[in-house]
Amino acid sequence: MAEFQTVCQVSDLVEGLGHTVYLNDKPIAIFVVDGKFFAIDDTCPHMGASLGSGFVENGTVTCPWHFWRFQLTDGKWADNPRLGIGCYSVRVVGNEVQIEFPGLSSLSTS
Repeated sequence: MAEFQTVCQVSDLVEGLGHTVYLNDKPIAIFVVDGKFFAIDDTCPHMGASLGSGFVENGTVTCPWHFWRFQLTDGKWADNPRLGIGCYSVRVVGNEVQIEFPGLSSLSTS
C-alpha cells in the first residue's frame, strides 16, 4: 500500500533544480517548477545518470550525460512517450515535502 512520507523541507528545494532523496534505497529526484512539486525516479534508464542533477526546462528534465528528456508530470520519455520512469505524487504539508511511495519502510535524504 502506498503511503506519503516526508522526504525534505520546502526550504531544501531550489526552483528549477533537482534534489535527490532515497526511499527504501531508491533514489528519487524532486523538483519545484513554477511553485509546483514533482517527483520522478532519479536514475536515467539509459546509462544511470542522476536526473536530479539534470537540466529543467519546459516541464522536462534532461539527463546531464546523454540528454534524454523526461516529463516531470508523468515520467514519460519526451522523445518516445511509450517509455518512461517512475513518477510519484507529491504534497506539501506545512513546510514538509511528502512523496507517495509504495511499500515504505525507511527513509534517508542527501
